[in-house]
Amino acid sequence: MPRPLITCAYLCLISIAHIGFALSSGPQPDQTRVYKTIGEKDFELHIFYPKGHQPAEARAAIVFFHGGAWNSGDPNRFYPQCQYLAERGMVAISAKYRLRGSDGTSPAECVTDAKSAIRWVRSHASALGVDPNRIAAGGGSAGGQMAAATATATGFNDPSDDLSIDCRPNALVLFNPVIDNGPGPNAFAHNRVVKYWKDFSPLHNISENTPPTIILVGSEDGASKPAACEAFQQRMQENGRRCDLLIYEGQTHGFYFKKPKYRPITKEVMAQFLLSIGFIENRDNAMPQ
Repeated sequence: MPRPLITCAYLCLISIAHIGFALSSGPQPDQTRVYKTIGEKDFELHIFYPKGHQPAEARAAIVFFHGGAWNSGDPNRFYPQCQYLAERGMVAISAKYRLRGSDGTSPAECVTDAKSAIRWVRSHASALGVDPNRIAAGGGSAGGQMAAATATATGFNDPSDDLSIDCRPNALVLFNPVIDNGPGPNAFAHNRVVKYWKDFSPLHNISENTPPTIILVGSEDGASKPAACEAFQQRMQENGRRCDLLIYEGQTHGFYFKKPKYRPITKEVMAQFLLSIGFIENRDNAMPQ
């Protein structure tokens, strides 16, 4: 059973082997849309809609960013969560973004792309059938850092974006995130972002405007360290912000998708948080698969 605490950021670094766990035979998006083009390469949003969704409905939305240490990964990592939230009435999206392995980029460009994705969804809210005031960002591992950074970092903006459009989400859903990029013992990847860590690290950029957040992490996670998550929780509380932290005893990085037992449990915990902030409707149903 999880040890309930309350925290707010969520960044989870997932190994290349973990990324390969996602199967192409699983859930598939209803639509893909290009949200930015770099050179000749398009970057898409993989969109899951509720059954019978119409643009006039203006539903809540969530944009997920997969893990992979800003090096690798694929949007299909979050297809199961997207499918489940679409069934619960949200427009659920998984984003493709620049990676070190395929694009030669740094973690900074990953955050830049995450901000572009949120801006694109908000600017196309009417066409997508999305409420622009109910857009969440989510992710796992490095993708969790990216999601949190869209809400906390003031820099890392693409100059080609319309910067008058707010990139800050209205909620954060974070699975074992690396939330501390500072120089301390609970940080992760400090050497990779040493030149700009003070602006990059979600733990160090919490404010009174940071949105309500949930984080799920294993007690034995060596990348998304529980102590860092607890520090984030404390700073959120100091700023009067909501952070729900669940620490799952004995679990390691990526438990929420590697362990069959925890796949439905963590989906439902995510859904209950989103229900509590008015992003999805209540429903009496069996535990998700």
